[in-house]
Amino acid sequence: MGKFIRLKKGFNINLAGKATPKVATIEQPETFAIKPTDFHGIYMPKVVVKEGDSVKAGSVLFHDKKHENIVFTAPVSGEVVEVKRGEKRKLLEVRILADKAVEYIQFDKYSVSDIVNLKREKAQEQLLKSGVWVNIVQRPFGVVADPNEKPKSIFISAFDSSPLAPDYNIVYKGQEHYFQAGVDILKKFTSGPVHVNVHSEREISPVFSQVKGAELNKFSGPHPSGCVGVQIHHLDPINKGDIVWTISPFGVIQIGKLFLNGIYDASKVIAVAGSEVKEPQYYATYTGASVKKFLANNLKQDHVRVVSGNVLTGTSIGTEGYVGFFDQLVTVIPEGDYFEFMGWLKPTVNKLSFHRAFGLLSFLNPKKEFVLDSNNRGEPRAFVQTGIFEKVTPIDILPTYLLKAIIAEDYDEMEALGIYEVIEEDLALCEFVDVSKHNVQSILREGIDLISNS
Repeated sequence: MGKFIRLKKGFNINLAGKATPKVATIEQPETFAIKPTDFHGIYMPKVVVKEGDSVKAGSVLFHDKKHENIVFTAPVSGEVVEVKRGEKRKLLEVRILADKAVEYIQFDKYSVSDIVNLKREKAQEQLLKSGVWVNIVQRPFGVVADPNEKPKSIFISAFDSSPLAPDYNIVYKGQEHYFQAGVDILKKFTSGPVHVNVHSEREISPVFSQVKGAELNKFSGPHPSGCVGVQIHHLDPINKGDIVWTISPFGVIQIGKLFLNGIYDASKVIAVAGSEVKEPQYYATYTGASVKKFLANNLKQDHVRVVSGNVLTGTSIGTEGYVGFFDQLVTVIPEGDYFEFMGWLKPTVNKLSFHRAFGLLSFLNPKKEFVLDSNNRGEPRAFVQTGIFEKVTPIDILPTYLLKAIIAEDYDEMEALGIYEVIEEDLALCEFVDVSKHNVQSILREGIDLISNS
């Protein structure tokens, strides 16, 4: 039986430009890209294709050099037009010029009854060789799951509480059959429960409410209640030595399509939203799509920041970049490269802030939608202890002291203060409310890398 968890700590960032509930039809982007930088924990990805090669959806593009059975595959069929590298030949992305009609590599197909009797080893083999495996993220550390591990439980967050989050009732509409098949496959990898977590105050999609064989838990409260790390903490906390897997609903559905249809199906619905988008709405496309066509003649101005993902944890990709592997949202906000002289002294209700300090009056109108830009309004400064981090983190840890332990490279303190329980998204709000303007998420990842490599 599922549990009900009521969270009080956190903060909802109510931005203008939410996507209207319709899926627009446009011509598909010409190019798609898979970026190794979207994944943590892979070691020196080795490319197995070259420019000019033809690929099908499900063809291997590159693999983890340390774990060669963990492969990353093409989302669409077409021609490899660029293998983009950065400094020291670091692999940045593999671009594909897509065919007009997608061709698929055929993997084994199973009926619903076949899936029930399928062995874990057989299921794992198909997940690995198709590339669907990389949807599974392992905690602690938020890395691609190790096929040799057996998690104590698996978590699926079935709602998104981040700013301008897409509506799961739209992006997963009609996917009940595949989601159930995906859950049935995942159950073979753990002796513990598979948790599906929904928000108690939102309309629950039948994709999740009708699932069988999983524990349906309900959460309430503001962001980051939708972050799976917060949910794990309240349902099955991670201690040293524990392994937990997480996966998005998209990943679960992709597993279902792989086994029921025998193909690597990377089709997805994404939201293009934000205050600078003329028509914020949803689009049907594929993983790794170029955003160029979605933004053409659809921006209110040119001086914008385009983010793959949400404004707290997303990546700036520019107007010709590619949607990240795990993202189903593209956010467009004004660029904030300006200086506002003595701006902090002016009383205003137009600057959203968690703080109820002098001049910051946004709390007087909590339902207002705000237009925020990318300006940090300050530079990093001395680490000021205000206690504000603890007010937006619904986890029983002390983020301020954890970050200080990371900066001091104090391994014992990092472990004692809960570094095994968090990744970047869980503390992203700390970065938003931080008066010291520190890059909290980068500091946390440095600490995770230190611990995981020690």
